[in-house]
Amino acid sequence: MRVFRTLPDTASEPVALTIGNFDGVHLGHQAMLTRLTAAARELRVPPCVMTFEPHPREFFAPDQAPTRLTSLREKLELLERFGVERTYVRRFDFEFAKTAPEDFIDRILHRGLAARWILVGDDFRFGARRSGDLALLKQAASRCKFDVHAMSSVMADGVRVSSTAVREALQAGDMRRAQRLLGRPYSISGRVVRGDQLGRKLGFPTANVLMKHNRPALSGIFAVKVHGLGAQPIPGAASLGVRPTVKNIPQPCLEVHLLDFTRDIYGAHLQVDFLHKLRDEEKYTDLETLKRAISIDVVNTREYFAALARNPVAQNG
Repeated sequence: MRVFRTLPDTASEPVALTIGNFDGVHLGHQAMLTRLTAAARELRVPPCVMTFEPHPREFFAPDQAPTRLTSLREKLELLERFGVERTYVRRFDFEFAKTAPEDFIDRILHRGLAARWILVGDDFRFGARRSGDLALLKQAASRCKFDVHAMSSVMADGVRVSSTAVREALQAGDMRRAQRLLGRPYSISGRVVRGDQLGRKLGFPTANVLMKHNRPALSGIFAVKVHGLGAQPIPGAASLGVRPTVKNIPQPCLEVHLLDFTRDIYGAHLQVDFLHKLRDEEKYTDLETLKRAISIDVVNTREYFAALARNPVAQNG
C-alpha cells in the first residue's frame, strides 16, 4: 500500500474513495472497505482511503478526546490487510479545519483525488464547522462526475459496531466482546526496548514493548499471544499499566513475559494480541509480594491456554 502525507492538487488517475478516521478498523470499517474494494475492482480503479492525523477531536479538545484504539502505523497496517491500495493521511490543522465543504468537494475530492466512487457513513460530516453532509455530497455528484454511496450501521450481538463500543468493552475487560466487535483480538504493536530489568531479577524476564499509545484503552494483567518472533505466535502474560508497586509511572507501559522463551529479542517489532484479562493492576507492599502475584499470573495464563487448546471455540466466544 502506498501512503501519502499530502493531498495532490491534481490527480493522476481516478480512484474509489472512502473517508474517515478508521480508529480500530472494526467490523463496521471492514464492511466499508469490502464495499470499497469491490467497487474499485468493478471500476478498475485503485481503492483509496483518506484519513486524518491527528483525529479532529484530539486537535480541538485533546483533554476530552477518546483514547485511540490504534496508532497510525497499526491503522495503516490494517487498512492494507483489508485491500486498500492508497491511503492519504491529511494533517488536521487550523487551515484544513477552515475548509468550506464546497471547497472540500471541488478542490480535494474532484480535482485532487479524482474520486469516481465515494463511500461514507450515513452520518458523515465534513468541512468547516462540520457543515457539509451526505446530502451536499449527493448534490455535487452530477457536477463532479462521481457516485456517492452511504454505509449504514453494522450490528453485532444487537449492538451498533463502533469505536466507542470497542473502547467500552476494553475498559470493562471484556476481551471476548471486543474481539466480536473487531473481528479479531485487540492488539498493540511496538518495538522491544531495554527496561530496568526488574522482571529478570524477579525471575520473570519481560519484553518491554514501546507503545505509540499515550492513553491505552485498557489496563491490567492479561493472557496474550505475541506475533513477530517466528512462524507461530508465542503465549505470554502481559502487564499494561503504570507499575504502581515499583514506580507509578505517569505513562503506561506494556511488559510481556513470554512462556518458555529465553531468546534475546531487543529491537524486534511485536504485535501483542490481548485474549483474556486476568485481573486489574494492583499495588503491593514489597517486591516479594509482587513476585508471588506474578507467579500466580503465569500459572493462570498457562491454565487459560491449556483450556483454549482443549476448547478453542468456547474460549473465543
